[in-house]
Amino acid sequence: MRTKRSSMVGMAFEASTLRIAIRNILPLREVSPNVRKSVKYCQIAASIQEVGVIEPPVVVRDAMDRSIFHLLDGHLRMDILKERGDQEVVCLIATDDEAFTYNRRVSRIAIIQEHKMILNAVRNGVSEERLARALNVNIANIRSKRKLLTGICDEAADLLRDKHVPMNTFTELRKLKPLRQIVAAEMMIAMNRYSISYAKSIVMGTPDDQLVHGRHKASAGLTDEQISLMERESVELDREFKLIEQSYGSDHLDLVLAVGYVTKLLGNARVVRHLAQHHANLLSEFQKIVELQRAA
Repeated sequence: MRTKRSSMVGMAFEASTLRIAIRNILPLREVSPNVRKSVKYCQIAASIQEVGVIEPPVVVRDAMDRSIFHLLDGHLRMDILKERGDQEVVCLIATDDEAFTYNRRVSRIAIIQEHKMILNAVRNGVSEERLARALNVNIANIRSKRKLLTGICDEAADLLRDKHVPMNTFTELRKLKPLRQIVAAEMMIAMNRYSISYAKSIVMGTPDDQLVHGRHKASAGLTDEQISLMERESVELDREFKLIEQSYGSDHLDLVLAVGYVTKLLGNARVVRHLAQHHANLLSEFQKIVELQRAA
């Protein structure tokens, strides 16, 4: 099952990858010393050392100088390559410069990204044992991640591609038919909850005709009345989600404009002095908003 959304994402990149000199790629942010000490950073470094860069970094051409590129996705990979002394890297070229939007779609090393990296490595002839050594995990973990999206429809996978979703949550999603998987993914995103317990509650509140194999009431440990109540609550939650969805676009735009205005205010020294003298608490909150924006 494919949607127009998937086609649009595909069109956002040039048809082929490009080998680029690392000196011509400008990161959007610096990698901090604390991040370099993290387990995830070390895993990526070990993976690159063992099997090379599997997932190409994503860049966009500079509007003024076409030989210069801005890094949208892959800051850790690029930092590791620089530390290794590499001179070039193969990149995926985005066809637009919506770095603001792109970096909010892409979350570093989400589980679906790991899944795709593993599949690419296996297709390139890398053994599961070698991948396990590179990522410093046991081979069972590699095999589980290879099968992560088995039984998950493309649209639901696309919605969750940049989310940090526990592996067991996908086990619950497999119990749902494709259309219900999409609704479940949208509900998890709206509530910002991806836990196994929340996924189970969605499954329990799903009508039988939207389940892959029907419901086993005995194993669920729920009475008919409890299941009926959860189904009604699920319908109500779906309705509330649709109402939120209708206003999300305008609310998000208002938020972006407000943050931009606050950032501009704090760029004015006279405004900052006035706030510091007369509204110190307000200044502190404004500064937190700007810091969160820069860290995002």
